[in-house]
Amino acid sequence: MERRKNFRKRIAALCLGLAVTGLTVFGLTACGGRGARVVFTTDFGEDEVFRIANINCTQAEIMVYLTTMQNRYESVYGPEVWNIVRGDMTLEENVKETALARIAQIKTMCLLAEREGVELDGEDLRLVDLAAGEYFRSLNETEIQLMEVEEETIYRMYAEYALANRVYEHIIQDINPEISDDEARTITVQHILLRTWTTDGSGARVAYGPDVKESVYEKACEIRELAVDGEHDFLELASRYSDDTTITYSFGKGEMESTFEETAFSLETGEVSGVIETESGYHIIKCMNTFDREQTEASKLEIVEERRREVFGEKYDAFVDTLVRQLNTELWEKITLIHDGEVTTSGFFEVYARYFPE
Repeated sequence: MERRKNFRKRIAALCLGLAVTGLTVFGLTACGGRGARVVFTTDFGEDEVFRIANINCTQAEIMVYLTTMQNRYESVYGPEVWNIVRGDMTLEENVKETALARIAQIKTMCLLAEREGVELDGEDLRLVDLAAGEYFRSLNETEIQLMEVEEETIYRMYAEYALANRVYEHIIQDINPEISDDEARTITVQHILLRTWTTDGSGARVAYGPDVKESVYEKACEIRELAVDGEHDFLELASRYSDDTTITYSFGKGEMESTFEETAFSLETGEVSGVIETESGYHIIKCMNTFDREQTEASKLEIVEERRREVFGEKYDAFVDTLVRQLNTELWEKITLIHDGEVTTSGFFEVYARYFPE
């Protein structure tokens, strides 16, 4: 069963639990966006990649991000991963754009913190200092040299991360909506899927013709009769006939394809649906649990967090529109990944998270 894409936008997860979703990515590399003002200028310091209002980003900061992301990719996919091209953009270019957007968002949130009067306290600064020292000591001489990074750079980056988290917490602190059981209700079902399509040599989906589709429907009806005759186990039937490798799903409202979801939520525990059709094919659904208390409580927390992100996003987006952004295009175009066997650092985010857990 293919889940419908959730409308929730995860624009800058930042790998740190700072998942401020639904926000406008600070697109420094393009002119556009609602009221955005992007200025291209030559008035930059030697290692200054961009400025947003009165805050800047240095090449060393970009390199810490890029190197961390690069080594994470390579640890999973190997160094050949950089040969991948996505549309008209190489993976390296994609990673560069992602790093730029993420750092720009943190810088923007720090400016928002200044406007909101939010600051780090003494304990925050102590933890920033400890985290920066730990990460910097983990670097070897080659990494320090090629990234051109100093401990002061890491301290600044961690301090800005912490401040971004603090301003988010400050803005959403009074957002505590009441979420009903029905709104957050999570159910559990099992299902049998008979697909009404195949794939061609390129992997593209090709729908069955009318005759073949009709035969699939007839087969689905036969299986449904077995599922309700009292002699056959639904799970065994699903294991034998279903084209979906996943048989059991737990979900809340808005998380599955609408026809599937509406049918599932209308069933009582133990009830088996008729044959229904979705984009994936023909389904037979059995409701296993109409109300999962544990999952419903977890869903309530997710909904509350989504509401908080929406409130923060509105304020963030309005603030973004007031800012002038300047990109040093000449320096930005020269920045590349580091390909050196001595450069393996990948713990920048993990070190921070140990000192500032979610």
